[in-house]
Amino acid sequence: MGDSLLKKRHSLAHILAQAVQREQQRDVEVGIWPAIDNGLYYDFLFDAKNQIKEEDLTKIQNQMEKIVKEGQNFVLLEMTDQESKELVTQVMKQKYKEEMRAEFVQLWENITFYVNTIVSAAKDNLLRWVNENYIKYYEEITDYLQKKYPDKFENSFVTFLDMCEWPHVESTKEIDPKSFKLEKLAGAYWRWDENNVMMTRIYARAFDSKDKLREYSDMMEEAKKRDHRVLWKKLWLYNIDQDVGSWLVLRKPKWAFIVNQIKRWFEDEQLKAGYVPVITPHIGKKKLREQSGHRWFYNEWMFPPIELWHSLGERQDNRKPKESEIYLLKPMNCPAHVKVYKDDIHSYRELPLRYYEFGTVYRYEKQWELGWLTRVRGFTQDDAHIIVSKDWLKEEFGKVVDFAFKVLHHFDFQDIKVFASFSDPNSDKYVWDKAMRKQAEDTIREILKEKQIEHEEELWEAAFYGPKIDFKVKDVIGRYRQLSTVQFDFNLPERFDMTFTNPQWEQERPFMIHRALLGSLERFMGVLIENYAGAFPMWLAPEQIRIIAVADKFENYAQKVKEELNSLWYRASIDYSNDSFSKKIRNWEIEKIPYLFIVWEKEESENSVSWRSYKTKEQGTWSLEEFIKII
Repeated sequence: MGDSLLKKRHSLAHILAQAVQREQQRDVEVGIWPAIDNGLYYDFLFDAKNQIKEEDLTKIQNQMEKIVKEGQNFVLLEMTDQESKELVTQVMKQKYKEEMRAEFVQLWENITFYVNTIVSAAKDNLLRWVNENYIKYYEEITDYLQKKYPDKFENSFVTFLDMCEWPHVESTKEIDPKSFKLEKLAGAYWRWDENNVMMTRIYARAFDSKDKLREYSDMMEEAKKRDHRVLWKKLWLYNIDQDVGSWLVLRKPKWAFIVNQIKRWFEDEQLKAGYVPVITPHIGKKKLREQSGHRWFYNEWMFPPIELWHSLGERQDNRKPKESEIYLLKPMNCPAHVKVYKDDIHSYRELPLRYYEFGTVYRYEKQWELGWLTRVRGFTQDDAHIIVSKDWLKEEFGKVVDFAFKVLHHFDFQDIKVFASFSDPNSDKYVWDKAMRKQAEDTIREILKEKQIEHEEELWEAAFYGPKIDFKVKDVIGRYRQLSTVQFDFNLPERFDMTFTNPQWEQERPFMIHRALLGSLERFMGVLIENYAGAFPMWLAPEQIRIIAVADKFENYAQKVKEELNSLWYRASIDYSNDSFSKKIRNWEIEKIPYLFIVWEKEESENSVSWRSYKTKEQGTWSLEEFIKII
């Protein structure tokens, strides 16, 4: 995002809030308003009488366009702690802004505001139809600012002001009034905390020009067609049934086939790279999670405990069990992999040891965080844990980085952003000492530099157990989705007293690397569905060829064609439904199957097929042998 566009988006946030005050409620409580990838959003707390609806967005949009055309100026104002507190609490009367302001003064000596103004002489004309309460409120603010800062606000009327550290445009004349569009409403807890009040979030798309906005809007229309939440019914891939469980995915046969194909390919690649498979239980004793630290560091995302040796029947009959143990659904696979390692004595000659598992984990995501395949409560990861000595740490981490790129490129992801997450040097939240922290972070920086990998550093974003690299892929409609991650873990080797015998016959602590390259298979499938628009390539398509007999008497020939294809490992089926011929073709198109074979008298007599391609829309008539040679 360029500086010019960032300025416009920040400025439009102020314009949005001003339009809401004019159209909806003058004394609305205003909250957070960041610029985001495609525009911006702003959080508001409306009173009961002024609750906003989707249909109100049109009026607010029109008011925003009017404000832009007014040619308002943005005036920068810098204040001390006490001055800014007086302005926010006594003049603006915004309690949520005061909460933010009080935090900001801990970081910066002075607080900056941007103030929107128009020429005083134009006030009556420009604000002719605006709510009287709005005008009265800003008359008081104008009077206050003119007395305190006469040089800045002489002959000006204030139309809005907000606390902000980012630069803004000098005038709304720099903004194309058709370059933004209010998009939708959503609910959002103040400061993202479910214990706080629920606010109303207004989203807006915003770009440099009308043409850029139209280009993005066209892309989003294409996104709707590809959305896995739309395609799932057409493709018969999965379902989320509330009788089974909230946000637990039922993976249907076609889904299972695609995932198995992915697993087969990926297992071969892992075996070639020296990984060995393990399989671990879905539940484990509470004390295992206490030893790993997850019981405290991760308990907000863990399902409540399960009491074993206490059956459902015993509970219903109020029978007391002789003994009981507390178990937990696993939120991650790491501790069990460590236990596999700990079950034997290891020498430096065995390292690195690379364990992998397609392990299903369970996390109690909050209701508002869930999102179909992108975030569910039960999902499978291609989890791997690499135990390595410090001498081979850099080489092994570098191999994992190369492996991540290989996997992502295999699925046609070419535009990949890399983010390196490092620790806050002043924080004590980490479970690793400073020497290990420095070695790990230096190792990551060296690898990225030597491999000439462009990346962004994110300070303070490291997990409590170690720094990491995240890989985000650009999908076909321009969004970046995180898939792969590679992380150091200094927590588990220490907590579980992991050791190996070094060349001096001493016990040494190994390093451990977490690695998930596909990430959540559910999220990965969601991205694939949208990238391929549901039309999977031949190698992944659960059904490669659909055969339609024009009449019942040609079904025997259709069966012969199917059997021949199946014998050559092609996945073919016959449509035996009672649907009309045209409806059968339509069903083939909806399900996005790569090829359609149509057979009737001519094809039977010539031992051929009439075929159509879903992807290229080509069609023709060939012998079965010719077709197989081509595909």
